[in-house]
Amino acid sequence: MDNARERHLIRYSGGGSFSPDTIARASGSTIVTEDGRELLDFTSGQMSAILGHAHPEIVATIREQAERLDHLYSGMLSRPVLDLAERLTGTLPAPLDKAVFLTTGAEANEAALRMAKLVTGGYEVVSFARSWHGMTQAAAGATYSAGRTGYGPTAPGNFALPVPDRFRPDITDADGNLDWRRQLDLGFDLIDAQSTGNLAACLVEPVLSSGGVIDLPPGYLAALRDKCHERGMLLVLDEAQTGLCRTGTWYAFERDGVVPDILTLSKTLGAGLPLAAVLTSAEIEQEAHDRGFLFFTTHVNDPLPAAVGGTVLDVLVRDRLDQRARELGDRLRAGLDELAREHAVVGDVRGRGLLLGLELVDEERGADELGAAVTRRCAELGLHMNIVQLPGMGGTFRIAPPLTASDAEIDRGLEILDKALADRA
Repeated sequence: MDNARERHLIRYSGGGSFSPDTIARASGSTIVTEDGRELLDFTSGQMSAILGHAHPEIVATIREQAERLDHLYSGMLSRPVLDLAERLTGTLPAPLDKAVFLTTGAEANEAALRMAKLVTGGYEVVSFARSWHGMTQAAAGATYSAGRTGYGPTAPGNFALPVPDRFRPDITDADGNLDWRRQLDLGFDLIDAQSTGNLAACLVEPVLSSGGVIDLPPGYLAALRDKCHERGMLLVLDEAQTGLCRTGTWYAFERDGVVPDILTLSKTLGAGLPLAAVLTSAEIEQEAHDRGFLFFTTHVNDPLPAAVGGTVLDVLVRDRLDQRARELGDRLRAGLDELAREHAVVGDVRGRGLLLGLELVDEERGADELGAAVTRRCAELGLHMNIVQLPGMGGTFRIAPPLTASDAEIDRGLEILDKALADRA
């Protein structure tokens, strides 16, 4: 049984390997291996389990809903779907009043891009040069952080914008700081030069997670929206990892006062269960419908995951987890800042709420090797951490504990990371 992974599993992580441990169970912020070893989960599973693992109310919802109604024909609707649509749009500003529920973030982005192309009549898509939006066709075409080599050409019309990375700025002002306005202007000058006049959508994350936890500078999102609307493009925000309180507000775009034309949610909406959503205005939905919008899957608007989504909203509202994410985020950020003062290899700490990044620098050894060594040591000491997989950025940790973590768990994770940095081999 132990060699089943080598004998029977297809590997899918772009050259990476599976964790050596086999996981037996998980609860709250703790993962337990088959041999009884405990790991503190600082990635919320796949950056998704914002309520921790095996939350009792989610477990109860799954049991109750599965006994009553789990799956339906795609043209049928159920009360959990109708309720979730009403409640979820109620957490959003106008005019985001229309929703469809899918399974994964890739599906949601695929549907959003399909809708944007149909409504605008264009086909060209802009996204960040370190983006990750999924592995299905259109989503993969808009993904630049990995997975582009060896698969043949993507669909025509995909353009990359430079990433506004303030720690490693490529265009600077007189003081050496990132000049993101000039960078954005240059990026769109290049896009305009390449476009055939068929720009349809700009698909971006408010905080690039797989791209190194890059928080867009204040003002950037509004400027990007203006660039899009000047060209007749729709602004599509992918809040798979930032939505539903993760960054300390219900949605990351709230900080900038920018409402997207289309919003996609996934990971956090199901709190680790497969649930995604596309949300847009009644006007855009009507235009898409009039033009024959077609996007459905086997599990579109399924009742079981929709019921889970309703429970997720219950817990987020009742337990004020937006506020809790701010408080825990401040505690975690303060601890990471202290580590930066104590360890010279910590080059930068960044992010928002409970989505934080810590970037290691090591000119002699290389950040990729150092990041791998620190990750291994963290695991040995009982902390699961995740590093960015981009070449040259393998020393950047994506730190995203559950919103339900305790103060003591945050402190323990910081203590383990401190020791791992000190023990780096």
